[in-house]
Amino acid sequence: MLFMIIERFKDDDMIPVYKRLAEAGRSLPDGLKYIDSWIEPNFARCFQLMECDDARLLQQWVLNWRGTGATFEIIPVVPSKDTREIVAPFLDKH
Repeated sequence: MLFMIIERFKDDDMIPVYKRLAEAGRSLPDGLKYIDSWIEPNFARCFQLMECDDARLLQQWVLNWRGTGATFEIIPVVPSKDTREIVAPFLDKH
C-alpha cells in the first residue's frame, strides 16, 4: 500500500531533520520502502511517498524522528492509473 507522508518542519526549519538524516540515514524499518520526496520552496513541508503492507512500520519510522521538531501526517493513497480502472465501468452509466 502507498502512503503520502506530509512532514512539517517546526518553524519552517528543516535543518535539524537534515542533520539527523545525514547522521543516521532515513531509519526505515525493514518492509518500509521510501519512493521519493518533494520539498516546498519555503521549507515548510516535505511530501514523501512510502510503500509498505503494515502501517505499524510507519509508526515505528515516525518514532525514530522524535526530537527533530518534525510532525507527520500519513495519508493512504491509490495511484491514479489504478483508480481509472475502478472508475472506467461507471463512465458509461450516465
